[in-house]
Amino acid sequence: MRLVAKPTEQEILEGPQAVSFQIANGNVRQRCILQTDLPTQSLAQKYLLTNWLIVERMAREALAAGIPDDGQIKLAMV
Repeated sequence: MRLVAKPTEQEILEGPQAVSFQIANGNVRQRCILQTDLPTQSLAQKYLLTNWLIVERMAREALAAGIPDDGQIKLAMV
């Protein structure tokens, strides 16, 4: 049985964690950020990997709608 890592003091102070990833957009990579409600980076990363198909679809839909001014696609936890 695997134990879930407890959030560190710094993670508690930082609040919910975000994970970044990239998707291919032709010959370039598009940076994306997924904001979660999870307290640790490892849980946020696990959430991203578990829900990758949904998250990737959302990122591609956002990319098709147009890239925001800062050049990043920002998503929220589904």
